[in-house]
Amino acid sequence: MKAMILAAGLGTRLRPFTLKHPKALVPVGGVPMLERVITRLIEEGFDDIVVNVHHFADQIKDFLNSKRLNATILVSDESNMLLDTGGALVKALPLLDSSDDSPFLVHNVDILSDAPLAGLVGHNMNTGADATLLVSDRDSSRRLVFDDDMILSGWHDIVSDRWRPEGFRPQADNKEFAFSGIYVARPSMIRDMISLGFEGKFGVMDYFLSPMRHNIVEGWCLENVGIIDIGKPATLSQANLSFLS
Repeated sequence: MKAMILAAGLGTRLRPFTLKHPKALVPVGGVPMLERVITRLIEEGFDDIVVNVHHFADQIKDFLNSKRLNATILVSDESNMLLDTGGALVKALPLLDSSDDSPFLVHNVDILSDAPLAGLVGHNMNTGADATLLVSDRDSSRRLVFDDDMILSGWHDIVSDRWRPEGFRPQADNKEFAFSGIYVARPSMIRDMISLGFEGKFGVMDYFLSPMRHNIVEGWCLENVGIIDIGKPATLSQANLSFLS
């Protein structure tokens, strides 16, 4: 199975470490977060992994070259321009494409979870959706909105009560869930992005919420799944304590 780890971010919230190192190499319980995510993917059966790089890209390349990992690791180099979560997929399409449009997993480098990642791919294959977003009912100020069939309809910032796309208002049967930063997509979804003019630097959520997209984007909600965003100092400290206790 294929997976892509989004590891190119600047990690400004984790300064001063990220003033001299990439966020992906921030240690979590003594092990770089990138290594923890790769190890988890391999345990779940992913053996073909793409890692995008930008901030201190050479440090990540050197790190990957120094490790003996039971998977093929390819690098999508964004050294010239940070492309955000959507542009990263467009650039990496040649590394993710397949003749049978097989799904691949996308995983933020700063997310740790106990979610069944192979099960997420299996769910996507069963439904045939173009993308399957792993969501849960955990606390979050920003939520994705789904219809009764768990098809993505919109986005809601609870603090500001702002909705996307513009003009969207929820229906009585809509449900709101927190996005995990983990999802499954297919190469055909990236080609749809390109056909609609999504290029350069853009966030993947801009595409997911676009009324122009032709693809089905669904949610898969798991209860009692453990998800922690280690891209923030407070939650990184919590993660460090849990690994070192």
